[in-house]
Amino acid sequence: MNRRRSFLKNTLLGSSAALLVPPALWANPHPVLGANDRIRVGLIGCNGMGFSNLSAFMQLEDIEVAALCDVDERVLDRREAALLEAGRKKPVRYKDYRKLLDQQDIDMVIIGTPDHWHCLQLVHALQAGKDVYCEKPVANSIPEADAMLKSVRESDRMVQIGQWQRSEPHFEDAIAFVHSGALGNIRMVKAWAYQGWMQPIPVVADSPTPEGVDYGMWLGPAAQRPFNENRFHFNFRWFWDYAGGLMTDWGVHLVDYALYGMKATEPISVMATGGKFAYPDDASETPDTLQAVYEFDGFTLLWEHATGIDGGNYGRNHGVAFIGNKGTLVLDRGGWEVIPEVEHDSWRMLKDQPKMEAVSLQPSENSGLGRHAENFIQAVRTRDASILRAPMEVGYHAARVCHMGNVAFKKGGKVLWDREKGAFRDPDANAISRVRYHNGWTLP
Repeated sequence: MNRRRSFLKNTLLGSSAALLVPPALWANPHPVLGANDRIRVGLIGCNGMGFSNLSAFMQLEDIEVAALCDVDERVLDRREAALLEAGRKKPVRYKDYRKLLDQQDIDMVIIGTPDHWHCLQLVHALQAGKDVYCEKPVANSIPEADAMLKSVRESDRMVQIGQWQRSEPHFEDAIAFVHSGALGNIRMVKAWAYQGWMQPIPVVADSPTPEGVDYGMWLGPAAQRPFNENRFHFNFRWFWDYAGGLMTDWGVHLVDYALYGMKATEPISVMATGGKFAYPDDASETPDTLQAVYEFDGFTLLWEHATGIDGGNYGRNHGVAFIGNKGTLVLDRGGWEVIPEVEHDSWRMLKDQPKMEAVSLQPSENSGLGRHAENFIQAVRTRDASILRAPMEVGYHAARVCHMGNVAFKKGGKVLWDREKGAFRDPDANAISRVRYHNGWTLP
């Protein structure tokens, strides 16, 4: 451990323990799993990040993959083959997650489905007595996030949200530095995601549902629509029925750290502007360009995202910047650094007189996802929710703030947030925020 890491650890890294975990979660009516007891895992949503999460858990000892669930038979075939090739037992396969939850010997589930499914699947998993690792964002709307938080607080199950940066050491070191006060008064925070790799999504015609796909279980509570490849698998992120675009996809990671650094949870107001400026005629619905400005007590937070561009702030295509009177700390997945402010003599900058010591780049260990899985398994074995790096509250606050940005964008103009009521002061904004379930599904 280097000197700076040691300083941070000895001073303020313990502040991460201040995450609010409801006392109800500390109750332990279940026996503590022994160190050698196998934990049987069921994966719901096997494409993309769902299987990445499962792969991280598979690196740990005494983890058994008991079941896979996906609406697409082709995905199930690929993931089963990968497990068998890795020397794993043949898992039970499902297309309906409720049948997986009925499997009594499953101890925990990973939810890796599109955002619009997270609320129902997490609540039902808790009701089935399973511990849950749920992909971010926790929900596709503010009311869903509220319902999920309530269910977690009423449960004795362990719940970790897939905001794995919470388990990345250099992120913790950076926040400890922010909390040290060395930057001086922080009045502005910036968070951004510039995604140059994202190309336009060509418009394609609706088509028959592919063989082996349970389209009804894909839609779930979303509105009925003809099958369209653009809305399926990865690209679901860019359609309002299923997700919130880059604002919630990347935003929850970076806004989370903005909130964490500033010890904040809810803004006073938000205004947003943007649109489909890069690819106005492509198939996506969510804005490819967006700026959202949040007002908090004593500081503002600016969120920015843009597709097709990599030239973000401070030469980084994503990150968080805490801008203080003495210096700015810039943080991303690659590491963090501090850029000092310099003294002024009237209108002249005295460049040889910085207001604080610079901190050169402190690189990432790139171990966040693995550490996040390990942390969750430790909580599952010990039944100690207080050690979770990203409990429900963390995902809840980040998701709500990001959804507020999308609501402000859809509404146009500035919207005010009522902290006591947990709702917007504008009825139109609340109407936009309201969730509507279809196909016989109801909000828990």
